[in-house]
Order: sequence, then C-alpha cells, then structure tokens
Amino acid sequence: MFRAALRLSVSGARSLTRSRPQYTASVAARSYSHGKQETDEEFDARWVTYFNKPDIDAWELRKGMNTLIGYDLVPEPKILEAALRACRRLNDLASAIRILEAVKDKSGPHKEIYPYVLQELSPALSELGIPTPEELGIDKA
Repeated sequence: MFRAALRLSVSGARSLTRSRPQYTASVAARSYSHGKQETDEEFDARWVTYFNKPDIDAWELRKGMNTLIGYDLVPEPKILEAALRACRRLNDLASAIRILEAVKDKSGPHKEIYPYVLQELSPALSELGIPTPEELGIDKA
C-alpha cells in the first residue's frame, strides 16, 4: 500500500517538474468582407428603388420592412416615404401605421429622432392621407 502511494506521489512529482511543450495558437486574421462597402447613399437608393417597384405586393412590402427594421439603424425619411407610397398603392393603411410605429420603436431612447422623421414625412403623409399613430390615439397602449 505504501509502495503504491509512493509510486503515485513520485510520478505526480515528475509530472509537475516535467516541462510540457507550450502550444501557441496563431491568431488568424480573417477578412469576411470580400465585396466593396456600400455607402449610405447607395443603401438609401437600393431601398427606395425596392419600395418604388410598381408591381410590389403586400408580402414584398412586409418582407422589405422587416428586413429594413432588422438593421441597426432608423431608416431615412426618403426610404420611409417610398414605403408609405407603396402602402398607398396597395391601399394598405394598416401597414403604413405599422411602419410609423416601427420607426417610433426603433428610435428607442433618442426622443428627437421620431419627431424629426414625422416632420420630414408630414407633406407625404398629408398628401397620401395617412394619419400618424398619435392622431389615431393608438400610441398610448
């Protein structure tokens, strides 16, 4: 018994004094972006063109808005105007109101963004006959 314990302690001591090879992993730097970076103007133009398609349907409108709202940004008023005009072409008031609600939600703690967007969109909203959620009283839920 003592011999087995001594053998284990000696082998344990050897393992402590034995130098182990140090393996260092090389840090691989990868560039995941192979294409050119899209500018803000190109991004805006791409989405305005998407919503200005004359044959856009309700599914494409919702898909585009869901994708756009999924980005880490508040869409520019010109993109929102194109989306609201698509809502009018589709005679879809509910989607137009949802777009405005999504922008308000997307503005988050930055309270100055939503009034700015409404100010920029007010001519288009009055031309298209689209009320804001505040005018409908549904913003206090």
